[in-house]
Amino acid sequence: MQNPRSEKLEFLQKWMEGMGKCTSLKKNMSLLERKKAIKVSADLAMASTRTESKCWSRALIANIASRDHNSKVLTEHVIGSSQCLRLRKAFTSSSFSQLKNKRMLNRTRKIMKRRRRTVRSRVKKVVMADSIARRLVQKRTEMLKRLVPGGDLMDDDVSLIEETLDYIQSLRSQVQAMRCLLATSQLMNCS
Repeated sequence: MQNPRSEKLEFLQKWMEGMGKCTSLKKNMSLLERKKAIKVSADLAMASTRTESKCWSRALIANIASRDHNSKVLTEHVIGSSQCLRLRKAFTSSSFSQLKNKRMLNRTRKIMKRRRRTVRSRVKKVVMADSIARRLVQKRTEMLKRLVPGGDLMDDDVSLIEETLDYIQSLRSQVQAMRCLLATSQLMNCS
């Protein structure tokens, strides 16, 4: 893991590069466009500080690069065109179509489980605490997979938790860096 201070500095540098590129792409932005540009450049900067090692960062970059032309140009500017191309190939539409098929299969399995569960519930009125705990863990794992970028592609719960912890750490660094930047800009405006 990187030094948190150097990670924040790298994030700030890449974020400012991204913001500069956003303003050069379109001079007169509306408030909504400016908000989107800030979010996209912040997400790119955060993900590009971890791009080599973590699945969530690669998935986030590939997702941003596939949105529209401006996002693609911004992604290529912040992380480089060769790395952007490599990440887009890694997360091609085939992997997302496999994910869609996997979701449909899981949905079918859930429906079948529900039907079996209703039959069993008529036969047995007592529900084991162990099965309740397993269902609760499964539901929370599915929710976590939806929250973490690229989490849907992970089958291993241990790697999902590691990716989630790293994603949370990166989000914290992003918030702290943004707060420092805000405090600095407020101090400069006051004086």
